Amino acid sequence: MLLLTKNAKVTGKVMIDNTDLYSKEIDPIYHRRKVGMVFQKPNPFPTMSIYDNVTAGLRLNGVRDKKILDEIVEDSLKMAYLWDEVKNDLKKSAIELSGGQQQRLCIARALAIQPEVLLMDEPASALDPIATQKIEETII
Repeated sequence: MLLLTKNAKVTGKVMIDNTDLYSKEIDPIYHRRKVGMVFQKPNPFPTMSIYDNVTAGLRLNGVRDKKILDEIVEDSLKMAYLWDEVKNDLKKSAIELSGGQQQRLCIARALAIQPEVLLMDEPASALDPIATQKIEETII
């Protein structure tokens, strides 16, 4: 059993590639890179542009080639059905987007790192029915 905070307890295992993520022998940073997360409430990085939001995880993982970053940004925003709405405003602040657009940006950011596991907590709750359907088609 792992004790994280005074009254919080974690039991059991969380396995990725036959590795228990709660094991003391693993590098949590290495394994965290395999997991993408999208929360119910949009959480774009407020001081970053649309482009920088999508590339944040890639840059943390050492991707610096602008051509590669540009391709992944376009692909990820297309998968999140946001590309057509923002392709001419990639330097625009992410917080200037509508709530639904911010949520799709967060989905694009998670998809950009091509995670082995994608955790999503009601990612379409802030989206209109058409966007919801398109996102569901992407993640299935």
